[in-house]
Amino acid sequence: MTVKFDKKYVNSADIFFAMCHSDKMQNANEIITEPIAAAEISQIENIELLFFAYRDFVSDPDRILDVHGFGRAHHRVLYFVNRSPGLTVAELLEILRITKQSLGRVLKQLVQAGYVIQTEGERDRRKRLLFPTIQGRELILELSAPQSKRFERALMQFDDAEREKIIGFLRAMIGTTP
Repeated sequence: MTVKFDKKYVNSADIFFAMCHSDKMQNANEIITEPIAAAEISQIENIELLFFAYRDFVSDPDRILDVHGFGRAHHRVLYFVNRSPGLTVAELLEILRITKQSLGRVLKQLVQAGYVIQTEGERDRRKRLLFPTIQGRELILELSAPQSKRFERALMQFDDAEREKIIGFLRAMIGTTP
């Protein structure tokens, strides 16, 4: 589709308006009453299982985080800071793949609440090193306890070789692109 604009400045609303009024998009708002079929998405059952597993996996920590006024981003930051005390902000940004602005907001809250301490690097004072406090360690252990129990319960039904294959599967899911 080619759309010609006479305006000097074009914004996304202009493009969307033009697209919605093209022949190709006339039926875009038509209601679909049939669910997505397995033929349309080859791994639909597995995608659904992973969705529900993730939903339940994060539900227990979500309730705990809510009491503290925190969310999942706080959980991830606390987890990796506790996993690698002295982690730099740059390393954490790389792990989480979030913007500096998003991390800054979350870190500020965790530092102000006393869960994380941020210090300058000894050799390079521009580096910001992150360390958990005792309070931060206690919270991550509380958040991780129900998740660990969920893993233990799920893995109980498998022998050691099968568990290794499951762990291998999870590792294979990381960082792969379609």
